[in-house]
Amino acid sequence: METMFLGIIVFLFLLAIFDLVVGVSNDAVNFLNSAIGAKAASFKVIIAIAAIGIFCGATLSNGMMEIARHGIFRPEQFYFQELMCIFLAVMVTDVVLLDVFNTLGMPTSTTVSMVFELLGGTFVIALIKIAGDPTGMLGFADLLNTEKALSVILGIFLSVAVAFFFGTLVQYLARLIFTFNYKGKLKYTIALFGGAAVTAIVYFMLIKGVKDAAFMTAENKQWVHDNTWMLAGICFVCSTVLMQVLHWCCVNVFKVIVLLGTFALAMAFAGNDLVNFVGVPLAGLSAYTDFAANGQGDTMGYLMGSLNGPAQTPFLFLLASGVIMVVALTTSRKAQNVVKTSVDLSRQDEGDEMFGSSAVARSIVRSTMNASAAIAQVIPAGIRRWADSRFCKDVMIMENGAAFDLVRASVNLVLGGLLIALGTSLKLPLSTTYVAFMVAMGSSLADRAWSRDSAVFRITGVLSVIGGWFITAGAAFTICFVVTLIMYYGGTVAMLAMIALAVFLLVRSNIKYTRKLKSAHGKDDLFTQLMASKDKGERWTLLRQHVNNTLVESMNFALDTYTQITDGFINEDLKKLRKAVNKTDNEKELLKKTRRKEILGLRRIDNNLAIEKNTWFHLGSNSCEQMLYCLKRICEPCKEHVDNNFNPLSERAVKEFIPVRNELTQLMGEARDVLKEGDYDKADAILREGDRLKGQLSMLRKEQMNRIQEQGTNIKTSLVYLNILQESQELVSIWRHLLRAGRMFQFQSERSM
Repeated sequence: METMFLGIIVFLFLLAIFDLVVGVSNDAVNFLNSAIGAKAASFKVIIAIAAIGIFCGATLSNGMMEIARHGIFRPEQFYFQELMCIFLAVMVTDVVLLDVFNTLGMPTSTTVSMVFELLGGTFVIALIKIAGDPTGMLGFADLLNTEKALSVILGIFLSVAVAFFFGTLVQYLARLIFTFNYKGKLKYTIALFGGAAVTAIVYFMLIKGVKDAAFMTAENKQWVHDNTWMLAGICFVCSTVLMQVLHWCCVNVFKVIVLLGTFALAMAFAGNDLVNFVGVPLAGLSAYTDFAANGQGDTMGYLMGSLNGPAQTPFLFLLASGVIMVVALTTSRKAQNVVKTSVDLSRQDEGDEMFGSSAVARSIVRSTMNASAAIAQVIPAGIRRWADSRFCKDVMIMENGAAFDLVRASVNLVLGGLLIALGTSLKLPLSTTYVAFMVAMGSSLADRAWSRDSAVFRITGVLSVIGGWFITAGAAFTICFVVTLIMYYGGTVAMLAMIALAVFLLVRSNIKYTRKLKSAHGKDDLFTQLMASKDKGERWTLLRQHVNNTLVESMNFALDTYTQITDGFINEDLKKLRKAVNKTDNEKELLKKTRRKEILGLRRIDNNLAIEKNTWFHLGSNSCEQMLYCLKRICEPCKEHVDNNFNPLSERAVKEFIPVRNELTQLMGEARDVLKEGDYDKADAILREGDRLKGQLSMLRKEQMNRIQEQGTNIKTSLVYLNILQESQELVSIWRHLLRAGRMFQFQSERSM
């Protein structure tokens, strides 16, 4: 029996390795988004600084793991086997849940996930114990520490509101002081700002990052507490002088602040959030050690009151955790995906929006605009003009390719650190993730980054992320509840099965994510080269290739989806039709993003050439879009017809339609090959065949309309079939336009068709 549980401990630590990887990938947004968004340094330098901070934070931590030992449950009421079920269920749930959020690119709180997983697992065991209690005296208060869960829920609301408000306020004041052309306003203000910023960061490191370090004795902590203001004053004076000297030496002080803030947040994250990743396995190891020494083999008779004692974490575990976290940070692609969500939502300029519009976001934007207009009426015109002049974006100083400037990045890091330190000193349950994210959102709002054309998308994104935090809590509780129940009654077999399932889901997720990245990599690479190129001739070559790839992919998609829809209707395959609708919606969003990129590329080629090719580019893009609308108009009536279990298409109609359908798809395939290979000599013949096919489809439509008049013809089916014929004819017209546009765009000079 002891051997089996020793194996479970080994599995707990193996899962902890996965948890460290997926946890760091998600929490990277807390300390990377500002430096990456403002391009304060190269990506490698930013990652290196964050990695050093993580390693220092992990190795200096004293491993305060009490939350996993007795923060949620009361261990003196639980037997060894019960707690091992809870611990294993927590780890299985955590690695899978966090990986899902990483794949979606949604930042969430690792603290919330762990707390609610512990709560869910403990709750189901508590139900079982209460139901089996012969005395009837056992209650939830004897088994659960619900105050901790309530404090986390309070922390969600408090973090969101406080961080967003102060992020908006402080960034607005900072922009009034520095403006977007901040380099002309730094004569003396930069020293004061830099001094205050560095002092705030050092204060944050003392209060949040180093207070629980192994070398901090009770006497050291008390001395720091008693002399906080003196330390802050000395730090402010010294750092102010240093920042002024650096400014005179032509060093960008804002970059120094951003990189120092990144290090401080990374260090505090590793030192304090380490419990979220290794606390449970270490609690399991402590429980096993106690059981092996004193339990006498009775797994359901030995209570785990020993977990009420303080945690003693070996330095080797902290060192190994630091190494794993650093490796995960430097290699994880999903970490970049999560950071991208935060950066895109706070981006200064407009671009590809990750989220759509929602009714709530539209209502918020409309109400805010009305309130803003009302407030503007009572503010003197002179003050309004002065404030607007401070937000003039005509001379905006940003690094090439940055999402926002260094002023905002500095405010994000300094204010985030201050709020976290303040919350810690006041013993408020502020979440690092929530504070970092909401400060970034508030500062982007104050910076007028959410324009009328992007506000609904950004607000929808923010609401989606906030909703994801609540989903994290609910999903963590529910999934861990179920997994614990299965493990408790299923025994060793169920435990092994759950571990295998978790590993399978992780491996499968990473394989699919890697494939997705590879499929998007080639086209993104081409666009990156186009935007980076300094040679107009090379830009034109790259743009031609990019546009041609888009047209070919659109033809491929239309060809496959048209076949899928018509097969789904003829064979009454509802699943195929539903998939076709979803695929078409996704392709529409992808095409919108691609079109915007190509318009940006069109601006970078020779102006005369751009004017010549403009018409053909937009004709080709519109044709791609129209094909999707056409497919949607075919699919939706077919799906509704099959979903309602109406009569299928008659055999006579199927026999006459299939040959025409096959000819249409064959011609589309030939047109696609012409675009792909650039062999436009074949285009005229294909265009003539397409024109003939349109006539053939028109004849079928007339025959079907005459057939409707006959008695016994099913009207519902006939109308859907007529729609297919009409839209098929329209589809032929569209891909003929696309082929013409593609040919004309690729040629260097105008030629008649």
